[in-house]
Amino acid sequence: MGKSEEIIKPVAAEMKEFNRFFREYITSNTRILNIVTRYIIKTKGKQMRPMLVFLTAKLFGEIKPSAYHAASLIELMHTATLIHDDVVDNSDMRRGFFSVNAVWKNKVAVLIGDYFLAKGLLLSIEKNEYEQLRILSEAVKEMSEGELLQIEKARKLDISEDLYLKIIRKKTAVLIASCSAAGATASGSGKEVADKMYSFGESLGMAFQIKDDLFDFIPGNKTGKPWGNDLREKKITLPLIHALNNCSSAEKKQVMRIINQKNIGDSDIKSIVDIINKFKGFEYAEAKMNEYVQKANSILLSFPENDARKSLSLFVDYVVAREK
Repeated sequence: MGKSEEIIKPVAAEMKEFNRFFREYITSNTRILNIVTRYIIKTKGKQMRPMLVFLTAKLFGEIKPSAYHAASLIELMHTATLIHDDVVDNSDMRRGFFSVNAVWKNKVAVLIGDYFLAKGLLLSIEKNEYEQLRILSEAVKEMSEGELLQIEKARKLDISEDLYLKIIRKKTAVLIASCSAAGATASGSGKEVADKMYSFGESLGMAFQIKDDLFDFIPGNKTGKPWGNDLREKKITLPLIHALNNCSSAEKKQVMRIINQKNIGDSDIKSIVDIINKFKGFEYAEAKMNEYVQKANSILLSFPENDARKSLSLFVDYVVAREK
């Protein structure tokens, strides 16, 4: 049994039912909508976010209908933001498949994203899931702020470690935090427990994004993202931030000259990687990632042991051990 199969085991039946519910809910009377939504379902990833909702809900008892609503709301909101991101980034690929905008052009992609957002809002109202809607709306707001903050800093190439951590918290960690908070809320747990699980998800999300950023420096990585893509997009991440904080002014000027170039080649990326290695930037980023892993695990250990807690612990391990 693979790692992902071990993680999903306590909620495998619920995930199967969720997928059926989700497919039915997004079905429309408009033909093109159904064609595109079928394509989106076909090209979906590991569904770690709905899985996190169900595992968290099961950590605190039996899974109730509210967990299905929360997982669907998160999947609708998350999918909408991904579709809109691909339009903004002019990206042709998503998880090894052509993006919606690459196949159906930007206008259709934006409208499909809007459709998913509207379906999420309607689901919340139809099922009286106002607290779930609040949790997710706050996450989407912060994600937008994080993206805009990153764009602003990419133009100025002015980013500290604290600012980097703030950006990845907003861009990535808050949505994962919302999944675990929504799962706790769906189980009927009170605010204190939901807040605690929000902190768990936030730590998990921070570790997830640092790991993702490390992949950018690995030639031939399995993520589908080209080597050095972040640097080519002028995104300065933790390994390089640490190196820049410790290198000489001449080395810093060399890095900035490369990043300011219009076209950054593989030899340029290698020069930056050599500087990062010289100042142990990768080791520093991994140590920071492991701090968040330890925090997530310590929160889990404060709850009684059951199959869901074991799977959530495996989930944390998977985030840092994954190859894509």
